[in-house]
Amino acid sequence: MKPTNFVLPIHEKNQSKGQIKLKITIMKGNDKLIAVLNSLLADELTVVNQYMVQSEMCANWGYGKLHQAIRKQAMDEMLHAEWLIERIIFLDESPTVSKLNAMKIGKTVSEMISNDDDTELNVVSEYNDAIKLAREVDDQGSVDLLTKILKMEEGHVDWAEMQRAQIDQMGLENYLVNQTESSIIS
Repeated sequence: MKPTNFVLPIHEKNQSKGQIKLKITIMKGNDKLIAVLNSLLADELTVVNQYMVQSEMCANWGYGKLHQAIRKQAMDEMLHAEWLIERIIFLDESPTVSKLNAMKIGKTVSEMISNDDDTELNVVSEYNDAIKLAREVDDQGSVDLLTKILKMEEGHVDWAEMQRAQIDQMGLENYLVNQTESSIIS
């Protein structure tokens, strides 16, 4: 944060004109960190859309459990986007919400899980790099936020890797049967 000096004129009765110098610190983010935060925001906004489409595809195919799990991840990503927007605004900058990256929407459940795992692994790396930068520029608030999001993203990686392991161990067909919601027939 760089201090900004303001000079305010003082007009008092029966005294000569004077000036008081005030040193006011304005919370302004590091330009490089703001660019990284906006890049992470684009990542989050992209995966929100990707996950919502894939969640609805799973619902359409009758995989209710998978639909709910992917939908929950989309909601997590929306929170991440909201938190990044709040932080960028707090740092007296404007968030870029009009930029989306290319989406990797799978055409099958296996493709979805594989694409999502790859995406999340990439995002984990980006968050680690962003945390290093935030430390370099002495922005502990951003370090704390990015670390909080990183832990959630690592949970998403763990989830995708568990799904891949289940598919490998039980076969795709058995995995998909487990993703349907059974109904009781009377």
